[in-house]
Amino acid sequence: MKKPAPSFAKAFKGKRVLITGGLGFIGSNLARTLVKLGAKVTLLDSLIPEYGGNRRNVRGIEAKTNINLADVRDRHSLPEFLRGQEFLFNLAGQTSHMDSMTDPETDLEINCRAQLTLLEACRKHNPRLRVVFASTRQIYGRPDYLPVDEKHPLRPVDVNGINKLAGEEYHLLYSQVHGVPSTVLRLTNTIGPRMRVKDARQTFVGVWIKQILEEKPVEVWGGTQLRDFTYVDDAVEAFLVAATHPQAVGKVFNLGGVGRISLRDLAALLVDVAGQGSYTVREFPADRRKIDIGDYYSDCGLIERELGWKPKTNIRQALAKTVAYYRKELPHYL
Repeated sequence: MKKPAPSFAKAFKGKRVLITGGLGFIGSNLARTLVKLGAKVTLLDSLIPEYGGNRRNVRGIEAKTNINLADVRDRHSLPEFLRGQEFLFNLAGQTSHMDSMTDPETDLEINCRAQLTLLEACRKHNPRLRVVFASTRQIYGRPDYLPVDEKHPLRPVDVNGINKLAGEEYHLLYSQVHGVPSTVLRLTNTIGPRMRVKDARQTFVGVWIKQILEEKPVEVWGGTQLRDFTYVDDAVEAFLVAATHPQAVGKVFNLGGVGRISLRDLAALLVDVAGQGSYTVREFPADRRKIDIGDYYSDCGLIERELGWKPKTNIRQALAKTVAYYRKELPHYL
């Protein structure tokens, strides 16, 4: 992992930081960086099997973090975790778009109602807590134009997107009306070590990497869709920038990746980077097509102009680092 910037060390050393979804993909990578920065890190995670939490993600830093198995839907325990904290990275969520369509009530509880509960607890027990909320590019729906900037209309195509949009609005409202200083980051296709690979609930790239390493052919649905990908270390840096930059409060920013690539070319690149495996292209399944957004890649110029963040890791580098991690760690993620 890249050496943390000195300014981050000054901002976080000795500070109390809470990460919801802290045993998950981005949360655990964020925790590792914050531990290096000298922060006092508390991780909150439900470890529900269908979601992204995995104790393996924090191997080596367990003794340097305070790990709590709790659910953000539990309104009675939240005040205890929030009191005294100085930063909250709110990454707890249900990420599967298909699950949100087959079980919309659970998605509502986690991605919408629990967010309101969490912010109410902040208002009552720690109103100056600095909050950064992880949202998703899914809320834009099918793009009217590319690349997609923050001015694009918001038209979610699934229940997950609707609930994440409500979660965003709650954070912005509580920042504006109640003074709970919050920032929203709209993530797009974040990949890297510690992501979920045993199924597609988090990202299809994880499944592809698992299949490549198991010598199984990758299935590419469609193949012409264009995407951009953010490497997790770059995403972590964006969260730290958003939490510490005074210009970030009350605002929404897109994250993005270096360049864009079709899914067919992504599969070919993954095979090349791994030095093994194969892929086949098939027609897009009907149930997935209904919620597919087609081409999508982000315009993340706003966060670069206002906060100075931009992605650094290109897709080949991101895939190479991720494949190298799972060559050693795959059994712990199945």
